[in-house]
Amino acid sequence: MQKKTHEPKEKLLEELVIDVKSVVKVNKGGRQRRYSAIVVVGDRKGKVGLGIGKANEVPDAIKKAIQDANKKLITIPLIDGRTVAHEAIGTAGAARVIIKPASAGTGIIAGGSVRAILELAGVRDVVSKSLGARTKLNMATAALNALKSIKTPEEVAALRGKTVEEILG
Repeated sequence: MQKKTHEPKEKLLEELVIDVKSVVKVNKGGRQRRYSAIVVVGDRKGKVGLGIGKANEVPDAIKKAIQDANKKLITIPLIDGRTVAHEAIGTAGAARVIIKPASAGTGIIAGGSVRAILELAGVRDVVSKSLGARTKLNMATAALNALKSIKTPEEVAALRGKTVEEILG
């Protein structure tokens, strides 16, 4: 009898758990503990998503968060496959994130959950600054909102009815 080797299919998206926290709800019968997970998924080629999952056990919460992140994937335009096209500001709650393009070799200058999102999005040279609240979820959402607002020079030229050369000067 031959053994069949089952090769798992290659994962297209990488996953990174940003935060897992315990949430307690107090009922008449006592305390009820659940877990909340925040996960980022991305392919390092311009696709990235952020998801939240809640469950009674940590692995289930992470699984739900990954499914949520896969549903909410966005595509961002990368210039030369390494940086963003222009400066962008994203907000979520009291958190504000500024993302600026950087020259080749700069690396990702960002902290916490913003760094995780930029890494999995495939951005290699960027400078960012976090302002306001420091909650991991709001910082990550603000970074995603900033990335969503980025447009390529071609998109801007089409909106204004001009050529790319006129836009870039």
